[in-house]
Amino acid sequence: MSDPCSLAVAATPSYTVRVDDDKAGDRLDRVLSEALAPLSRRQVQSLIAAGRVTIDGDTIIGKADHRVRAGEIYAVAVPAPPAVDLLPQAIPLAIVHEDDDILVINKPAGLVVHPGAGTKDGTLVNALLALDPTRLSTIGAPVRPGIVHRLDKDTSGLIVVARNDPAHRSLAAQFACHSIERIYHAVVWGCPAPGSGVIDGNIGRSPFDRKRMALVSRGGKPARTRYRVLDTYGGRTATPQVAASPIAALVECRPQTGRTHQIRVHLAAIGHPLAGDLAYGGRRLRAAGSSAAAQLAGFPRHALHAHGLSFDHPRTGERLVFRSPMPDDIAELLRNLTTF
Repeated sequence: MSDPCSLAVAATPSYTVRVDDDKAGDRLDRVLSEALAPLSRRQVQSLIAAGRVTIDGDTIIGKADHRVRAGEIYAVAVPAPPAVDLLPQAIPLAIVHEDDDILVINKPAGLVVHPGAGTKDGTLVNALLALDPTRLSTIGAPVRPGIVHRLDKDTSGLIVVARNDPAHRSLAAQFACHSIERIYHAVVWGCPAPGSGVIDGNIGRSPFDRKRMALVSRGGKPARTRYRVLDTYGGRTATPQVAASPIAALVECRPQTGRTHQIRVHLAAIGHPLAGDLAYGGRRLRAAGSSAAAQLAGFPRHALHAHGLSFDHPRTGERLVFRSPMPDDIAELLRNLTTF
């Protein structure tokens, strides 16, 4: 089975990117950063400046603003990450699907996917190493063996893991081409209007807080999220004839791109942040003295669940479809909101 797009990932820390027709004339750094999800645009620019981007196998391209042509193939050599000592840890995992090539796991809220700044162990990767360290792809090793995509620490739900390098390359290509379907369920403040639509807007680092992402007018990466309202909560009044605005809504989100904090940023940008999302405005009390508002503001994590995941099996090409029921904490929140 051939990969559905022009990104190829090698087993060593290097990448090959072929320029599609619609990218002709774009800047090299933009094309590479959009194709190589693990790398930021600044990282790509640093690699270009260091002479680690070549064309035709040996010609170094040293300018980030170099204009690309359709059909060109660029090689990006990424320095090997520093050696780390990851400890296998017997952390219980809810395995939804398992075969020789992939694992699909229902990640609980609170579990970090891989070690990083401030988190050295207790992650999904530590748990995977305890299962069998020899059955994880080497791409992303040593810190992220088998990790093809990521969920935020407080986001619950489905995540797929690659057990070998061919599987990793296939899944990475599907993510790069947006052929993997991801469905999220979110509890938000208020109710988006219209009840379904598309949110577009480039996402980059916030100019006011570098730890947060934001919609940016210049730079950033293109991002698109489709949404539809599944249900609304609250809004009852003492007089049934008088309608009131919903206090909260359950929203289905289907991200068409995979930017950091994309759903959280996009919903906050249209005025409907996630319940419990401290970073993006989801804990503000919008109705003084309201018990429903207190429920939303007091939710102990951002109310986001990776409900659905669909992709082509890396070996067989069969379309696999997975669904994860609402976790207990969000289900309880919704039950409580139905009383208002």
